[in-house]
Amino acid sequence: MIELILLERVEKLGQMGQLVKVRPGYARNYLLPQKKALRATKENLAYFETQRTQLEATNLQRKSEATEIGGKLEGLTVLLIRQAGESGQLYGSVSARDIAQAVTEAGFTLERRQVVLERPIKNLGLHPVRVVLHPEVSVTITANVAQSAEEAAMQARGIDPLRLAEQDETEAEVGPSTAAASNVSAPQ
Repeated sequence: MIELILLERVEKLGQMGQLVKVRPGYARNYLLPQKKALRATKENLAYFETQRTQLEATNLQRKSEATEIGGKLEGLTVLLIRQAGESGQLYGSVSARDIAQAVTEAGFTLERRQVVLERPIKNLGLHPVRVVLHPEVSVTITANVAQSAEEAAMQARGIDPLRLAEQDETEAEVGPSTAAASNVSAPQ
């Protein structure tokens, strides 16, 4: 285990200025290169204490900017057109990169690492997606995954295009057979 000083809040780890013990790989591959932490040496502890007010001010400014952007971004729905089978299963999946690109096209700059997906989206429908703008600010947007813009509009209104297509097929099957049956039973 390696002891580090956090330079910003890290989700599920700790607050700014906190001394934490993490595994060497997590420190070497993520926290140190991303400049989220420093090794806990006497020199670094002294450096952190002299820079604490500057770091807190910078963090506060970034948080207020993220809160402002989050207010505009909250509730945004992005449209993703994908090919899918009859059951609504996608041929492929929608990843965090796809969602980040769609949000960027909608006018907000967003990186792939800011999109939090528990697992890739693999079927049609409306999917809530968490976006982390700052370690202390996250918002939820909606990914509307559909086969066409018309189906996306139907999904947004709460109509399931797959069920609607099934109903149309059953009505089409029932319609001609009842008409044929009425012609046969009618005496002339």
